[in-house]
Order: sequence, then structure tokens, then C-alpha cells
Amino acid sequence: MSISSNASLRPETARSNRWAALAVLFLASFMNLIDVSIVNVALPQIQADTGATATQLEWVAAIYVLALAVGLLPFGRFGDVFGRRRLFIWGLIGFTVSSTVCGLAPDVVTLIAARAVKGIAAAMMVPQVLAIAHVIFPPEEKSRVFGLFGTVSSLAVVAGPIIGGALISADIAGLGWRLAFLINIPLGIAALIGARTFVPVLDTDSDARPDWIGTGLFILAAVLLVLPLIEGRALGWPLWCFAALFASIPATLAFIAFERRRSASGLSALMPPGLLSNGPYLRRLGLVALFFSGVPGLFLVLAIFLQSGFGLTALQSGLVTTPFPVGVMLASMTIERFGNRHLSARIAGGAALLVVGMIALQLVIRSIGAELNPYAFTLPLLVCGFGMGTAIMSLFQVTMSSVEPQEAGAGSGAMQAFQQIGAALGIAIAGQIFFGLLGEGGMAPGAANAYRFVEAAAMATTYSIAVFAILTLLVGVSAWKTRKDTT
Repeated sequence: MSISSNASLRPETARSNRWAALAVLFLASFMNLIDVSIVNVALPQIQADTGATATQLEWVAAIYVLALAVGLLPFGRFGDVFGRRRLFIWGLIGFTVSSTVCGLAPDVVTLIAARAVKGIAAAMMVPQVLAIAHVIFPPEEKSRVFGLFGTVSSLAVVAGPIIGGALISADIAGLGWRLAFLINIPLGIAALIGARTFVPVLDTDSDARPDWIGTGLFILAAVLLVLPLIEGRALGWPLWCFAALFASIPATLAFIAFERRRSASGLSALMPPGLLSNGPYLRRLGLVALFFSGVPGLFLVLAIFLQSGFGLTALQSGLVTTPFPVGVMLASMTIERFGNRHLSARIAGGAALLVVGMIALQLVIRSIGAELNPYAFTLPLLVCGFGMGTAIMSLFQVTMSSVEPQEAGAGSGAMQAFQQIGAALGIAIAGQIFFGLLGEGGMAPGAANAYRFVEAAAMATTYSIAVFAILTLLVGVSAWKTRKDTT
């Protein structure tokens, strides 16, 4: 069965199958979302089984979100050029095959490489999900579709650590952590069959051409920024790390200049000129990256802290952190009724709740002695999750509100890319703090090292507290000034 077939489904067939197509699209999105969180609970077993270093563990987590980040923007545009259904199916195939390689990886280097390919495959399919749904559903049904997407996303965030923990703890056929990746094989096959059956072939933009140079510059700038942050500690911060960080600035400026020149020549660009000259939008992209740097690294730290430091199973570790996504889901359902009102105040309020929750979490961590009480984490993580859910939807809304309708697709793709870049940065920075204080010799479990895990995890939490305190101040002052100017 060839994936390159261009035999379009008739409009009435596409419309009649739209809900089945949506189920397939959401299944693929669910696979991607749980993969971001499921790996965290697997990291301690991966380290024990493969002998991975602390830096390699960081790469296992960070390489996926980094590859996803740098791929979202170009592949969103490539969908217009090569066909959204085609890229969706290619992405699904790549995601399923690379998941198989992850699950069978003989060593951590192979695992990291497969995770990189998996992130690229995810970037290929993720932008097509809402783009296809946007086309195949009539206007009167789109609000319901996006509401369902939010529900599926929330469930995926909740389910990831629990599913991963349950599979790893079950240790079926002695596969252990490998099951967290191999579970994608049956899900991927089901999604592929569904995509071939129900997802229609849509029209492409015949005038658009791939922006290969812009894509290369975008990837170069992101890698120059993240690579030294992950590798610096293990290598003793050689000169090239600082040179790479410095070089990320001209690389970013070169990307912006090239995109402007390409647009001025009448050629399609990854970033339309309207976005590159949109000051409010660009500032809010910075807030998005900063906001999302405050959480993913913390959950990597918590998984290792709970399992390697205090002997919890993967399932127990996943259950301990479940209050956070539950709080996100509760806040999403609560905040939805406010519509577009008080967006900046909601962002500042959510960030403030995250500060309170993170401080409480740090106090809980510092109070731990030789034994750990898992229930002590429930309230702080619930507060953090509620703060996250309060701020996140409002942050997305206020960011997209500064984008013209005709640039909404590119604006959304760039926002998702900066979200993932922020996550990769957060993993790198939190990992630097945690593993730097823990030391390679401190990874061994047991009471003798418990104090090291406590100190390292508490200090890693300090980064998250600082991030959300800055956000509270920046957005809070902006909201106060706006309110003052309108009164």
C-alpha cells in the first residue's frame, strides 16, 4: 500500500467520515503528548539498565522536545507544499518505527538517536492534526472539535506518567522500561490503518516552495542555544560552549534577515514578514518559551528523585506526580467559562499560583529525611497544576490575539515551536542544577545519598520558582498598566 497516493476522497465522503478521521488525528496527537511525559518515569530504569551518564539521561529527555521544536515550524509549512495527509502518514510511520527502535535499543546512544528521529517524526505529524480538522469540519462544529482537542490533551498529560509507570512496573516478558516505547507499535498501526481509511487527501498550495535555507538557519540557532547547556557541565564548560551560546544570537538574526529578504522577493517563508515585525507577538513568544521552561525539567528531576533517591517504583512515581496534570485539567475546565476576559490577569495569577506551589514543593522536599511520604506532594503539585492550567490557555490566547487572521497558521506553529524550545531549555537548566549538585557518584540509591538527592532536587526547584516569579512580575505589571490606562 503506497503512502504517496494522491487519489482524493470525494467531498461528501470526507465530510461523512470526519468524526472517524478526527479520532485518528487525536490518537496520533495522544501518542505524541504521552511520549513527552512517559519517558520521565522510565529514566531511572534506563540509567540502571544501560549505565547512562547524567548527561545522556538529559539527552534522552531533551532530544525529543528539541527535535520536535525545530521541526514544528518547517513541517507545518511543508504540509501546505507536499500535502497534509501525506506528511501526517509519513510522520506516523516514522514515529512508530522509531518507537520500535527505542524499545529495542541495545545502548543509550542508540536510544538517543532514535528519540531524535522520533521527535522529527512527531513534528511532521503534529501540525497536520488541527490543520486537517480545520478543513474537514464546518464552522458550526469547530468549537466542539477544539474543545475535544483540549480534553484529549489534558487526558494525555494525566495518562502519560500512569501508563508509563504501570507498564514499567508490570515488567511484561522482562521488557521493563522498553514497554514505555513499544506500546506505540499497536497504537501506531491502528492510527495508520485509520489514516489510510478515513483521513482525506486535501488540496496543496501549488505556489508554495520549501524554505530549506530558512529551515537550516532556524535549526542551527536552536541547536547552538541548547547543545552547550546540556553538554557544558559534563565537559567542564570548555570555550566552545560559550562560543556556541554567543553564536546563537547572530544565527537568530541571520534567520530573521533571510526570512524578510525571502518574503520581499515574493517567496514563501517559514515566518511571514508580518510576524517578524510584530513586536507584541515576538515578546509574547519569549514569555511562552520562559513559561514552558519552568516545568518539564522539574518533572525529569522528580522522577529520578523519587525512584533512584527513595526507591519508589515507576508506577508509584507516576502516581505521586498525578495531582499536577489533574490540577491542569481542573483549571482548564474552570477558566474556560471566562472566555477572552482578563487574560493578562489570569496569566499573572496562574504564575503566582505556580510560585506558591513550587515554594511549597521545595519545602516538602527539604523536609524529607531518610523516608519519604508520597502524600506530602499532593497539595503542592495540585496547586502548581491549577496555576499552570489557569495561565496556559490565557497565554496562548493573548499571544495569538496579536496575530492577523491570515497569519494564524504560521503564528500558531511558531508558538508551538517556542513552547518546545522552552521545554528543552528547562530540561537542560534543571538538569545542570540537579546533576551538578548530585554528582555522578551520587546517583546510587540508599540512605547514604538521600541528603544529596534532597539538596539537588530542592535547588532544581529554585529555577522554577524564579521563572514563575519573573513571569508574575512582568505580566502583572503589564496588566496593571493596561487597567490603569483604561480607567
